[in-house]
Amino acid sequence: MNFVKRAGLSLRARKVRTAVLLGIFVVICTLLLGGFLLQGASARQEADAQRTIGVDVTLEAKGLTPALADRLGSSPQVHRYNPRLPIEADARGVEPLESDVPRPGGNRSGAKRQRPLALNGVRDSGLLLPFSYGSNKITAGRGITPEDADRQVAVVERRLAEKNGLKVGDTIRAETADGKRTVPLTVVGIHRDSTQDPSRWTTPQLLPGNTLYVPVRTAQQLGPGAAELAEAVFRIGSPEQAEQLHAEARRLLGTGSFDFRVNDKAYKDQVRPIQRVGTFSRLIVRLIAVAGALVLGLIVMLQIRERRDELGMLLSLGEKKWKLIGQHTVEVAAVALPAVAVAALAGQIAAQQAGDALLGHQEPAASPRPRAPDTSADSPEMRVEPSDLGKVAGIGLGISLVSTVVPGIGILRLHPRSILTDSE
Repeated sequence: MNFVKRAGLSLRARKVRTAVLLGIFVVICTLLLGGFLLQGASARQEADAQRTIGVDVTLEAKGLTPALADRLGSSPQVHRYNPRLPIEADARGVEPLESDVPRPGGNRSGAKRQRPLALNGVRDSGLLLPFSYGSNKITAGRGITPEDADRQVAVVERRLAEKNGLKVGDTIRAETADGKRTVPLTVVGIHRDSTQDPSRWTTPQLLPGNTLYVPVRTAQQLGPGAAELAEAVFRIGSPEQAEQLHAEARRLLGTGSFDFRVNDKAYKDQVRPIQRVGTFSRLIVRLIAVAGALVLGLIVMLQIRERRDELGMLLSLGEKKWKLIGQHTVEVAAVALPAVAVAALAGQIAAQQAGDALLGHQEPAASPRPRAPDTSADSPEMRVEPSDLGKVAGIGLGISLVSTVVPGIGILRLHPRSILTDSE
């Protein structure tokens, strides 16, 4: 009789033993699938955290222009970037704020007139340190975004807006450095700067209320000529990528010295716990695979001892020993495959609960940067992928193979005459 058919008859004849094997395999496959689902969820959550939190690199260098910042920003490791180009400007129809403290020495009519408004040309105002850390907040409208590169828009401070009755949608006109023409700027946002006015007299362009944010190209149009950035901030995925960005900056800026600062505190506070969960889930998968193989190996070894008479009879009839080992392997593997299907249902529920517990409520250490709303604060999505089921099925079949072949070595030592003599 074919050993595969004989394995099927044995499974039907020994229903209790088959049910026990099925239960063990369901538990093993469920735990394995849960581990793989947890790995996938932590990997997706880590990737989302890298995009939303990331690591901020601040670059200050002589000769750093918007064009060079754009070239660095196009590097594959950079997710977002923001150059900052500060200029001073006049605006028609807008009365700038003045210091409430009297000017020392009275009015000095002979002093050189300074342009009262401080404009900052930016690409992405959300990466500016005051906005990123929450000291500045948009109270109406929105900030400057990369889509505003070719638009003539502005974000004004709340105090300047209140003094001049400005609201989102209004238009102000800023003068160019030579005073020959004006550039219309549409107010798209109003921000609140928590910095208080200085207690001593200060020139208007240094008052926090006179600070405006415009796109970099608009600042270049209003500026006096050659544009050199005060700094550029680049958000990358991980601290390990900072060295690559540093090498690229060195290549573009030459041998001159520059300031390259890496701020990865927020990344470590929020991403490292997710990475620990991923490492923990990989360890679980390995332990379950090894423990499952050991448990099933012991069960198969006991079954081989209980079925010595059957094995001796088959050997005396001329059955080959490798077919006896194959029969046990088929019996165990036949139970492993339906266990994967059952585990696909049970694993989704169990893994979702584990993911909610381990990933959904991660509380990172205090960080000056606000937490990203769409990472560790949300429950992770646990999805059963075909690749996960394939991995579980592969490991299950591997466990069935190891747990039968290794104990099956004892079958190779069996002799029909000694078995039948012992049974008598």
